[in-house]
Amino acid sequence: MGFAQPSLKGRALRLLASREYSRQELERKLAEHEQEPGQLRQALDELQAKGFLDEQRVLDSLLHRRAPRLGAGRIKQELQAKGLDAERIAAAVADLRASEFERAREVWRRKFGVPPLDAAQRAKQARFLAARGFGGDVVRRVLNAPDEE
Repeated sequence: MGFAQPSLKGRALRLLASREYSRQELERKLAEHEQEPGQLRQALDELQAKGFLDEQRVLDSLLHRRAPRLGAGRIKQELQAKGLDAERIAAAVADLRASEFERAREVWRRKFGVPPLDAAQRAKQARFLAARGFGGDVVRRVLNAPDEE
């Protein structure tokens, strides 16, 4: 008396219940469960037609969660890893670049709060911001004028 294996659509819905996934992410996660060629594509097409899969929602969700703490470079990388459309990624990154300095300054202020006293501290703070995807020019501006309003 075993339990039936959930369908691909059921597995996809279970994943989508926890967070937004792009089509490419679901294809990667569910490929091993596909029993017949084309079965996964058909299931994802149905979910997309019903509005369960939406690239714009995936993009908006990631921006809402990650943009306050990360730079445009890191966000661009994460969006590309999700397999989203290049034009949508470019538009989202362009919008983020407008507020890059303010976001970097806020991230820096929360972590450090005081200007670096020596070269070692400056390097540490620069690495911290760079690892979060902020560009070199933005990092320099934040470290040179941390209290600039």
